[in-house]
Amino acid sequence: MNKFKVMVVGMGKRGKHHAAAFNANPNFQVCGICDIDAEKLNIAAPSLGNPAVGTDAAKMAKELKPDVFCFCTMPHIRTEMLKIAIECGAKMVAFEKPVALSMNEALKLKALVEKSGIKAVVSHQHRYGVHYRKVKEIADSGELGRVEMIYAGATGWMTHMMSHMIDYMLWYNGNAAAEWVIGQASGKSKLSDNHPSPDYIEGLIQFTNGVRGIVETGAGAPDQPEVAKWWGKNRICVQGTEGFAEVLTNGGWRAVSSKGVRKGDGAMNYDLDMPPYIQEMADWLVNGKVHQCNFENAFNGCEIVNGIVRSALYGGQVKLPLADGPDEIAELKAKLPEIKAIANSFNKTEFPGCE
Repeated sequence: MNKFKVMVVGMGKRGKHHAAAFNANPNFQVCGICDIDAEKLNIAAPSLGNPAVGTDAAKMAKELKPDVFCFCTMPHIRTEMLKIAIECGAKMVAFEKPVALSMNEALKLKALVEKSGIKAVVSHQHRYGVHYRKVKEIADSGELGRVEMIYAGATGWMTHMMSHMIDYMLWYNGNAAAEWVIGQASGKSKLSDNHPSPDYIEGLIQFTNGVRGIVETGAGAPDQPEVAKWWGKNRICVQGTEGFAEVLTNGGWRAVSSKGVRKGDGAMNYDLDMPPYIQEMADWLVNGKVHQCNFENAFNGCEIVNGIVRSALYGGQVKLPLADGPDEIAELKAKLPEIKAIANSFNKTEFPGCE
């Protein structure tokens, strides 16, 4: 079987994870890597079979004509990278979350994906962890009774973590659509970050199947004292009429139901989570089995995030789906009150701009 050629743009931590996982999968060949920092390319190339290297993504893509164009870059150049993928004739594009920094850009990306027909994947790969999958198994089994509420919280700030939290919330809820959202936000110190976000944001989500979602990220999110790693203090809980099951990103899973009190191990591990994420790309290319992390699901999550932001900015419930509108991040910078968020004690180091 001929291997699918892959070009990876961005040789930071996540780009190297992607490139290594593609290189280890027999369905793919890394034909090129790109970064604006040439030294990163020189360091990475030998372990990837010495593919072509360069600092100009558009030029390389045009020359190499990859089947898969993967970019792991900062979120402000999503549209530029997607256009390169389409123009070079790639069959598939894979990129990091979040989908976009504004609803306007997300809608433009959606239009580009639909018009071109390119297969698109967004990296919400935590779901491949054994502890995430165990909670999915319990939620789908019926042992929790009728699911009433799904809570998701992360101490990381919005543009890093809310996309993840909502994606797994949707997954646990059978990808039911969201009907409306309402939200609040506080604090502006992280709006200057390369993943711009309010310091703290929370939202309620009403799903069309009757399930209520609660999501919060940032300075005011609660601690998970069982977890030592700060970025792993993320909790997603599925609550039903007859019990609950929850996952901690770096703290395993636990459940209480008619089957008793149970728990198990599990922690985010790129070495374990990346291979199935990459294999599903091959499955989609070879036999048409749609990837779990497909763009449509990620877009739905992006819409929920931006609906919560719009509610925080303008008040009231926000009905979904969203039409275009003002740039949400620009509006947060301009209109969010100059009131410091209140950080929980364990969060003060990561949020020095908060009370």
